[in-house]
Amino acid sequence: MNQPVSGFSKKSKAEKIEWLAENYLQNNLRSVQVLKNYWNDDPSLQQLHDDFIENTLSNYYLPFGIAPNFLINEKLYALPMVTEESSVVAAASNAAKFWLERGGFKAEVISTEKNGQIHFNFFGSEKVIEAFFEEIKPKLHSSIQAIEKNMKARGGGLLALSLVDKSHILEGYFHIHATFETLDAMGANFINTCLEQMAHTFEEEARNFEAFQKKVTYPEVVMSILSNYVPECLVRAEVSCNVEELTTKHHEGKHFAEKFVRAIEIAKTETRRAVTHNKGIMNGVDAVVLATGNDFRAVEAGVHAYAARNSYYSSLTHAKIEDDVFTFWIELPLAVGTVGGLTSLHPLTKLAFEILQKPDAKELMQILAVAGLAQNFAAIRSLVTTGIQKGHMKMHLMNILNQLHATEAEKEKAMEHFMKNTISHSAVVDFLGKLRL
Repeated sequence: MNQPVSGFSKKSKAEKIEWLAENYLQNNLRSVQVLKNYWNDDPSLQQLHDDFIENTLSNYYLPFGIAPNFLINEKLYALPMVTEESSVVAAASNAAKFWLERGGFKAEVISTEKNGQIHFNFFGSEKVIEAFFEEIKPKLHSSIQAIEKNMKARGGGLLALSLVDKSHILEGYFHIHATFETLDAMGANFINTCLEQMAHTFEEEARNFEAFQKKVTYPEVVMSILSNYVPECLVRAEVSCNVEELTTKHHEGKHFAEKFVRAIEIAKTETRRAVTHNKGIMNGVDAVVLATGNDFRAVEAGVHAYAARNSYYSSLTHAKIEDDVFTFWIELPLAVGTVGGLTSLHPLTKLAFEILQKPDAKELMQILAVAGLAQNFAAIRSLVTTGIQKGHMKMHLMNILNQLHATEAEKEKAMEHFMKNTISHSAVVDFLGKLRL
């Protein structure tokens, strides 16, 4: 039976791998070699990757691809995308090319506020805690002067503080809601540092507040943390054209537009559809978020919360036809950065920003919203015309062939065969079986 290990983080990488091999890999040398195969040949680059997280054993590679031809606000982009899903880059590229010929994408940042909260307990009079907060609000502001000095010099910093009473929902629960502008930084560390300093000041001042001393009832901070729900950090992207411009050799424009709008309405109405609908949007968003070294988990959490902001989960995209003009748009809450974190450390992240022509945070927000809109357009277009599987399985064919260890010659023959035949795992197995007889 495997035993717990102590001091694991203090072991060398070789010792960690040796422990893993002994306890979980049955001393399988091939498994150990897999870990070593993915080390970077450049020791300094490997050390950089080792330092990103604790207990690093190797690197986990994902494809880094490019989706070209994105015309956004009259500027042409090639979008770097990091993803393992076979059809994402192809779908984004197809949508970009489609709209390139129809005026491209328009995008605008609506707002950029981020926020965090100081959560605390108080079981006394609501009027007393309100009076205390109003009295010490200036001191909370001044307590973070040193922390926000550089941010304020660039035009950012703490914007506002307000007291929120939630004691009618959870007994004794209040929080201080703080809003921030963090400019080109995602700002998580900055916001959390400010909140913790203000929380310390809050409790210190509470000990000297006369009304609390009389009742021997003091507020107690439970925690201080930023929020990844950022509905005030909002970006919009859209495409539009006359319905006749949607006509292709596969479908008539007006009928296609009507089915497309109907598909969006279904995603607004039916939660089970909306979840998959929005997952497809995030295929595009996350791929660019990852490529630029931003936090895709934070983005995902905030976006899905926004999709449920009206007390039910719904589509993130919208579509309409008015006066024979088709309009398709998206609004997303996106807190991302172009400085700090991995953005200046990971070599491929730095390269991604070069490819994007070194955008600031607002421009990156627009690019991400467009990536999501393009991905959703490609998905809905497939769903209401040929069906999703034809294109998806075509892209997935190579994965199946690699799983079956097909040779280059076998891959070539399979690609030719399945251009005219339905792709499935069993069909590919049968085809290769007959080919190898």
